[in-house]
Amino acid sequence: MIKRILILLALIATSIYLIMAVTFFNAEPSERICKGMELEIKDDVDYGFITLRDIESTLKREKLLPVDVKQKDINIRKMEETLEKSPFVKDAECYITAGGKVKIDLYQRIPLMRVMSSNGDNYYIDNEGKAMKANGKPVHVAIATGYIDRKFAQEKLYELARFLKSDEFWDAQIEQINVTTKQEIELVPRVGNHILFIGKPEMYETKFKKLKAFYTEGLNKVGWNKYERISVEFNNQIICTKKE
Repeated sequence: MIKRILILLALIATSIYLIMAVTFFNAEPSERICKGMELEIKDDVDYGFITLRDIESTLKREKLLPVDVKQKDINIRKMEETLEKSPFVKDAECYITAGGKVKIDLYQRIPLMRVMSSNGDNYYIDNEGKAMKANGKPVHVAIATGYIDRKFAQEKLYELARFLKSDEFWDAQIEQINVTTKQEIELVPRVGNHILFIGKPEMYETKFKKLKAFYTEGLNKVGWNKYERISVEFNNQIICTKKE
């Protein structure tokens, strides 16, 4: 008797499950409720400039958060336009998955250098040489100061920023770039109490190769704080000014 009751209960439970499943899968997709969001950073590296929490806050503020909203009421295009206003977003693609979630694919803009010019400009130069707003999260990159206009930043300083980023040693060593009134470049290193003067913004590979050799063969022997200024402005020599 008990066995028959258990079989009957199992049949009833199975019937209820099948009815619910059929009802769910036959429901109009537009009437289904969004179950959540998924974020994928499409670049090679996740730099941490953009997080799912940041996106949720942005969409909630603009009343575009799709979670627990019917699919027909989710404005995918408006979500993309809103996310692309972020200074760190190059492109955003949003779509609804088969599982009922909103998938967000983001392509980042990667800051290489921050420009804080004497004329009051404050922005980043990204990995494509474009200026981007310096709001939101602070980014630990070299800061360029002094007499800098947009053209100089996006051409000359962009090339310098690319070079520094490509070299692990110099990327870690240089914390500030100062541009003089003659548009010559001074560098402030993280280690050592001296200024590196490279002159005109050109021949970066040659000048930094010479500097690295001097760091290795010279400063490591005489001390990192012996000189106040080290110049590689000219091709065939390094000029050092001792501290008084």
